[in-house]
Amino acid sequence: MTLAPYAAHWQASRGRLHPEAPSATRSPFARDRDRIIHSGAFRRLRYKTQVFVAPDGDHFRVRLTHSLEVAQIARSLARALAVDEDLTEALALAHDLGHPPFGHSGEDALERVMAQCGGFDHNGHALRIVTQLECRHPGFDGLNLTWETLEGLAKHNGPIFEPGWALAGVDAAWPLDLASHAGLEAQIAAIADDIAYDNHDLDDGIRAGLFDIDEVVAAVPFVAECWGAVTQRWPGISARRRLVPELVREQMGRMVTDLLVTTRARLAAIDAASADDIRGAGHTIAGLSDGLQAEVQALKAFLRERMYRAPAVARLRDPSEEVVTGLFAALHADPARLPGEWPATCPAGEPGRARHVGDYVAGMTDRYALKLYERLIGPSPLPQEMVT
Repeated sequence: MTLAPYAAHWQASRGRLHPEAPSATRSPFARDRDRIIHSGAFRRLRYKTQVFVAPDGDHFRVRLTHSLEVAQIARSLARALAVDEDLTEALALAHDLGHPPFGHSGEDALERVMAQCGGFDHNGHALRIVTQLECRHPGFDGLNLTWETLEGLAKHNGPIFEPGWALAGVDAAWPLDLASHAGLEAQIAAIADDIAYDNHDLDDGIRAGLFDIDEVVAAVPFVAECWGAVTQRWPGISARRRLVPELVREQMGRMVTDLLVTTRARLAAIDAASADDIRGAGHTIAGLSDGLQAEVQALKAFLRERMYRAPAVARLRDPSEEVVTGLFAALHADPARLPGEWPATCPAGEPGRARHVGDYVAGMTDRYALKLYERLIGPSPLPQEMVT
């Protein structure tokens, strides 16, 4: 496929911090994607919370399946907008690498216990993973990703004017121009993330019985419009379990179509002739129209109240935070209890010691955190059936 002038062209990449010989079969961005897929951090996403902690059904999303769904949407958008698909896919696959166990509850707990040493931020931690913590090559720490992939991971949600300590450290080693917007590939990965979780969380919420389709239709006009189109198209289908996936397809299709129309208009308005034109535009290029964005906000508000704050989800928030807080305290008090090479590489002073322990706790899966808590501290505060 011929790329647009505003795409990231791998031949013009700023390269890698540690120079490597080129591949005979893959572009630098394709190699980045493959390194992310083969990383331990990516595999651990299989057992990290998306919404439900240690879900008791095999069909609910976890961080890994969510990341794969984001990558599918992002790659389709990249193809339609004639930008680099491999770079877009790499960013979509890596965007959640920095999440600790138990989702936002785990992140809130780490932010509190690490407050005196600079706090914790999952986006900064993702950069720390791919530049330092993943050690899969004898010549360097990290995955040695290209500048464009690191920049996209850092800024996919927009410019950063006050980076936390983790991201600031990465930027000091190799400046990522944090005050500008990222390229279009990163912006596409970010909006693909929104499209994925808005729609798939709706699907999971109905499957979990937190609400039914009639409640969503009554509360969210966009869903009501899409549901009307689906039921009109399939008037003889009474089994709603078959129509909900069709509703998700309808909504995603409308979002993607709106995004492509809106993004193409924004590209034309700035007459983008290079990736740097995207970075210097001063505003996001890839996104939904104002009208549809407002409608999607109503869906987000519904999910926030009826799913993310639902009693079945909320009741696990405090015990999840207790697990993370307890593990951090136990390992910080005695780093010798860390496994493998972690004790030997633990700094003696602060803030290095706390950040080192934070790195380890953030890398845990939900189930490993629960098992380690029982081994180091005692019975888990979470329901026993979740410790598998």
